[in-house]
Amino acid sequence: MKQVDSVNGQDLREMFAAATSWLEKSASDVDALNVFPVPDGDTGTNMLLTMRSTIEEAYRAPDRSASVIAQAMAKGALMGARGNSGVILSQIWRGLAQGLADKESFTGSDLADGLLKASMMAYKGLSNPVEGTILTVIKDAASAAGAEAASGSSDLISVMSATVNAARESVANTPSLLPVLREAGVVDAGGQGLYIILEGALLYLKGEVEAMQFRKPWIIASSTPLAATRTPQMIAADEVPFGYCTEFMLKGGGLNPDKIRTKLEKKGESLIVVGDESTVRVHIHTLDPGTVIRYATSLGTAHQVSIRNMDEQHQDYLAMQKERAPAVDVAIIAVVSGDGLGEVFTSLGVTAVVPGGQTMNPSTKDLLQAVESAASDKIIILPNNKNIVPAANQVKSLTEKIIEVVPTVTIPQGIAALLAFDYEADLETNTQLMGKAKSAVKSIEITRAVRSTQLGGLKIKKKQAIGFLDGDLVAAGDNITDVLNEVLARLDLDKAEVVTIYYGADTKPAEAEQVSVAIREQHPQLQVEVVRGNQPHYNYIVSVE
Repeated sequence: MKQVDSVNGQDLREMFAAATSWLEKSASDVDALNVFPVPDGDTGTNMLLTMRSTIEEAYRAPDRSASVIAQAMAKGALMGARGNSGVILSQIWRGLAQGLADKESFTGSDLADGLLKASMMAYKGLSNPVEGTILTVIKDAASAAGAEAASGSSDLISVMSATVNAARESVANTPSLLPVLREAGVVDAGGQGLYIILEGALLYLKGEVEAMQFRKPWIIASSTPLAATRTPQMIAADEVPFGYCTEFMLKGGGLNPDKIRTKLEKKGESLIVVGDESTVRVHIHTLDPGTVIRYATSLGTAHQVSIRNMDEQHQDYLAMQKERAPAVDVAIIAVVSGDGLGEVFTSLGVTAVVPGGQTMNPSTKDLLQAVESAASDKIIILPNNKNIVPAANQVKSLTEKIIEVVPTVTIPQGIAALLAFDYEADLETNTQLMGKAKSAVKSIEITRAVRSTQLGGLKIKKKQAIGFLDGDLVAAGDNITDVLNEVLARLDLDKAEVVTIYYGADTKPAEAEQVSVAIREQHPQLQVEVVRGNQPHYNYIVSVE
């Protein structure tokens, strides 16, 4: 295998010039990974524009030392940073420049040190670092580079290969760290962009620049198992305005990025403040960009000011998602609480999940937004809670779409209704089929009392376990499992066929499995299934068919 012991600043520049061309081939593919409700610019495009500015400044550097070229790259990145991802990328080059300070050339070990400083600098610039993003990818890549160098290898290709391999694995793992990525079935866009940049630099070191002209970067697939029909949850975004994505470069004397960051932390979200005493780059999502700009201009002069209305971006995003969504004759919208239960419903064909349930009833407005976003003019709504049925019925008069509400009042009823859905039948027929099916299932819910009371002949103490059968309170006790068994005893399980146990966020999987084993021992003819519902408040939701 080819070995490269060290390179100078010219090679550093050419490495990342090649990486920029490599990124350009897939910038639009990286853009397409953007899944967040508010598109904070186009990630791939922003990273590409930032890299172009980085390389342009590198070509203006007065000599070929690695230190000088790295400093020029850092300056170019800061001056040309675009979007959240671009600003973080500028921090990565700034950290790398610190690691290569005073070096005419550098080895694999030097590169590993530079990447470690790049990772530290990237985290430092954010007021609220989020894992599962470009930050995690640079951290994992730097760690792998350090481990390779620590093993005694100073060869640049070996260190860079370890870096790229770790970056690829880290990108694939981002959905396990960020639920919104897992839900949409994609990896983090910023992390993917960084991986492509690092891979491009490695290909240059390997001498494969010509071959790169006839190839294209791969978009990494998620390593996290996904439900095939998973669709993003619908969120009533206009309940709270997103505000404005505000970016600018501040120039002056004696600027203090840490002090500026502290001052702006309460002015908005997604805050990034990076730079030095003379130049500071700011990125923030705020409802009042005027206040932010006025504060900035009291310290120096603002340049490259960009203020984008994210509420308009959100509407564009919803329209785009609606266009991309596969057309269906009849769409189903369900109200569900708990990501495990959400996965169950989407795997059974639900078009959109509206978060909600007990203690968190969605509004008519929430349901209406999900209806309008669905790629169908015929909608069936499954409320899955008696308190949500009235709100669901209100939607009918607020839209031109044809709405049917199957008044499911429990999660098991909602699932039973879904299982009865016939893709070849019309809306009216399916409404009848699903309404009939919901009545054929028995629903058990086990939770804890929020206060002491006396109801239905039961004297209940606060925090005691209580059990409901089809919405009626029928059991209370000190032990969750005992109460569940007491409710089950009210049913003739010898005539049942399937029992499905959905365990909640406060229930351990081993405990749920023990419950299922006990049921099988007493009723060996039953098919007993255990599913992670992860629902709040309810330790168990049980379906008996």
